[in-house]
Amino acid sequence: MILRPWLLPADGSTHGLALDHHLILNLWIALALLALAHLILFIGLLAKRSAEPTHLWRIEYLPLSALALLFGTLTLKAERLWAATRYTGASLTALQVEVTGVQFAWYFRYPGPDATFGTTRPGLVAAGEGNPLGLDPTDPHSADDNISSELILPANREVDLRLNAQDVIHGFSIPEMRLKQNAVPGQTIHLHFTPTTPGTYAILCTQLCGLGHYRMNATLRILPPDQFATWLAAKQKAAQ
Repeated sequence: MILRPWLLPADGSTHGLALDHHLILNLWIALALLALAHLILFIGLLAKRSAEPTHLWRIEYLPLSALALLFGTLTLKAERLWAATRYTGASLTALQVEVTGVQFAWYFRYPGPDATFGTTRPGLVAAGEGNPLGLDPTDPHSADDNISSELILPANREVDLRLNAQDVIHGFSIPEMRLKQNAVPGQTIHLHFTPTTPGTYAILCTQLCGLGHYRMNATLRILPPDQFATWLAAKQKAAQ
């Protein structure tokens, strides 16, 4: 009920509810402070002036202390929510997926049965030849890697995303998963979450990355675990 006034996108992840509650709490507090400020101005216009001395602690120090305590508490809570997906590592059983942004597409790489990503080299990048990430064929770990233009994930299993960018900064965003993180060239940024609701969701780029920015999007599909296992097995068989 508390979320209804702002009509947020549907939540499809385990961490989304806590983020939504914190966002709505901030909006309600901002609305209350706005109403209070206008009420104080209105009372000031109607009240009669008094020659009695005014106590600063009551009209200045006390309100400032209360606001400092309020916003300090909100900041600490927001930092903990941020750290839960950025600074706290994923579990050892999390599904590993590499996400690479390049003008103007997203690529998703899954390690094969060896559970190890193969080496990539910028000089080997050739999207027209079927090697958009520059996989090194001399690395035995590269042979079983699966590359997809669509992100397929199982429901109710933690996922550890490794964000990369080949050329410029791209903004990886899935509103329904409450995910938004820049992919920066030369850096690997980890982001983990657990999707819960099967369905199809849009993956967007939220950074202006060039003339084709408007068409840089992809699709996330959340599947039941058995369907995901079937899809992954088919991808691995096709790669062999």
